Amino acid sequence: MRGAARPPDPDPVVRPFMLTGGRTHPVRDGLRIETQLSAAPAALGAPLRFESRRIVELCQAPVSVADLASALGAPLGVVRVIVADLITEGFVLVEDTPVELPATLIERIRDRVRAL
Repeated sequence: MRGAARPPDPDPVVRPFMLTGGRTHPVRDGLRIETQLSAAPAALGAPLRFESRRIVELCQAPVSVADLASALGAPLGVVRVIVADLITEGFVLVEDTPVELPATLIERIRDRVRAL
């Protein structure tokens, strides 16, 4: 059909590099996909915007980096960069990760990574 107007995209595409200011590597190394994160107590009151605000909201209960990427629909590398910034700023905390992860957590992370 020629000349037919396409409906506006309800969720416009934002290039990943725009979310990270062009950075491709996190300032804090060692964030694995199973790393559990939680929000600092005062993080919700911080003047955060966009994905940073959403990550803090999702981290009200412990959540893995893979779960965040899946919930945001963003590439894992982008989420790692944003999360590393939030950790550096003190808005997100790294939970103590047990030496051996429970099978249910591994399965949930596997499923989230597949969903990406």
